[in-house]
Amino acid sequence: MSDDPVSVVCFGDSLTWGFDPVDRSRYGHDVRWTRLLQKELGAGFHVIEEGLNSRTTVFEDPVKGDKSGLQHLGMIRKSHMPIDILVIMLGTNDLQARFGMNAETIATAMGRLLDFARRSTDDVEGRAPKVLLMSPPPLGKLEKTPFAGMFSAASEAESHKLAACYRQKAAEYGAAFFDAGSVISASPVDAIHFDAEPQADLARAVAGEVRKLAAL
Repeated sequence: MSDDPVSVVCFGDSLTWGFDPVDRSRYGHDVRWTRLLQKELGAGFHVIEEGLNSRTTVFEDPVKGDKSGLQHLGMIRKSHMPIDILVIMLGTNDLQARFGMNAETIATAMGRLLDFARRSTDDVEGRAPKVLLMSPPPLGKLEKTPFAGMFSAASEAESHKLAACYRQKAAEYGAAFFDAGSVISASPVDAIHFDAEPQADLARAVAGEVRKLAAL
């Protein structure tokens, strides 16, 4: 049996990358939840960060370009294989007004990623990982924030429906599910990203979910 640590890839958008809403830079290793997740899990696990600002589930961004998570996931699965556990948290950017998507449609799009993730690739180490689908927390009050022009009132309303839709989609595709909004909220600074302090709570909660998957 291999003594290698359990490989955990965290695949997401700016919430995974570690966007700081205050100074619009990247949080350091002592703050962002993915690095704290590594500390929580310890040496028996290897956490790999794969966050990209503005990444969507499957939609190509007509303004920023090259943001489709489905297009990225194939390469990421191969570059980090073998992956034991794949943690996916996407959907916030799909809520942007220019996409015009509701929660059910975003969950359907997420289903395409879950379907791909559960399939082995044609590579020597291309076995399918166990998958943890995380729903991002709902959007906060966007009025007077830097992102107010990108999201609508409908975006905010649909964000509150996303967790329930994702829970159903995870069950459909045999993935584990965790609602990040149960332990962390969007910062009041920009109504999207995470403040520094509660990221430790998120890391502890996700570590518990990852350990459950690793034990299966």
